[in-house]
Amino acid sequence: MNAAAQVLAVLQGLTLIGVGTLEAFFYKNPRFYGMFLIKPDEMKAVRLWVVNVGVENILVGLACILGVILLPIEETVGRTLIFAVCALHIVMGPVLVITDRRLWKSGIAEAGLPILVIVVALAY
Repeated sequence: MNAAAQVLAVLQGLTLIGVGTLEAFFYKNPRFYGMFLIKPDEMKAVRLWVVNVGVENILVGLACILGVILLPIEETVGRTLIFAVCALHIVMGPVLVITDRRLWKSGIAEAGLPILVIVVALAY
């Protein structure tokens, strides 16, 4: 896998870790109400799913970075991890928009970078 795709894959992993951290640990912060479409009176009800989704994003982000680390050791395993993480998030982008049209920016953000990772990886 070329260097540009590897850099983008690490960026994808770091993005997932960052968003996952916001979801899991900062969802109660009023600055993120708009991002998560959560109202203050819903905090207790959404805690279960938002924390779990956040931790899942952190772990998937780590898997993407692990894929990059494994490339020089086991290229097939590394590429598989990176492509699996990216494919997952390419599907999740439209799912966000289908779930709630107000999340169209999040849907683009969810799928955009993973598409770029795959395109750049396959182009060279």
